[in-house]
Amino acid sequence: MKQVAENVFQIPLMPRNSINCYVIDDVLVDAGIKSSGKKILNAIEGYQISKHALTHAHADHQGASKEICMRLGIPLLSSEIERENAESGYATRNYPDRDGLIAKFQQKFWAGPGHPVDQTLKEGDMVGSFEVIDTPGHAPGHISFFRRHDGVLIAGDALVNMNLLTTRVGLGLPPAAFTTDQQQNIRSIKKLHALRPKIICFGHGPVLRDMGKFDAFVRKLP
Repeated sequence: MKQVAENVFQIPLMPRNSINCYVIDDVLVDAGIKSSGKKILNAIEGYQISKHALTHAHADHQGASKEICMRLGIPLLSSEIERENAESGYATRNYPDRDGLIAKFQQKFWAGPGHPVDQTLKEGDMVGSFEVIDTPGHAPGHISFFRRHDGVLIAGDALVNMNLLTTRVGLGLPPAAFTTDQQQNIRSIKKLHALRPKIICFGHGPVLRDMGKFDAFVRKLP
């Protein structure tokens, strides 16, 4: 694990930070693809984890959720809207082209089995020292986590900090192929920007500490 801030750790699950999950306080946020379980469990060995929360239930975020929850005996948390996908394991249900080749590949090779959601989260709820922020668009029930006292933001896939094809680092919108409503997602990005974060952690890409880059990115959004 790589420490990002006080009680915040990044677990890179794929090369070049292409898929990440995080530990915030005693909560594991997201769980990569279904083959990520061993890597996550090794990373958190000796660290007390009491809950597992999802930013959203896409295949590269819920993949190892069941394995983690079963092995550690911990509850799974998601938004109410993402609950059906998390519990069914149908992680590509809300993709614009859920019958396309990429969606079928992700569902077969990346998505993990469903697992019961023990608690649903809504805006304003607290997960450890982090506040739940509703950020729909990339997925209908996407949520982010924000710690107000030091500005740490777990943004999930509301935006990315790398090109997922080239792995070149840089802020961008999540790919349209996996995004339910890009215009709604843009509104969610602007909502996150209004929080004035100081550190942003992404599902895809390295942690960002230069908020000037975030300001410039948001100014170019429609």
